Amino acid sequence: WLRSAFRFATDRNDFRRNLLLNLGLFAAGVWVARNLTDIDLMAPQP
Repeated sequence: WLRSAFRFATDRNDFRRNLLLNLGLFAAGVWVARNLTDIDLMAPQP
């Protein structure tokens, strides 16, 4: 199945690139949201 996966990746470079880009943006959004929530939780504390 590795061969078929590699062939799929090479045949659909645009799809793979878009998928990786979407995953990267999603991860960045989650990371930023987590940092914002951490800052909000830590702000009221003295």
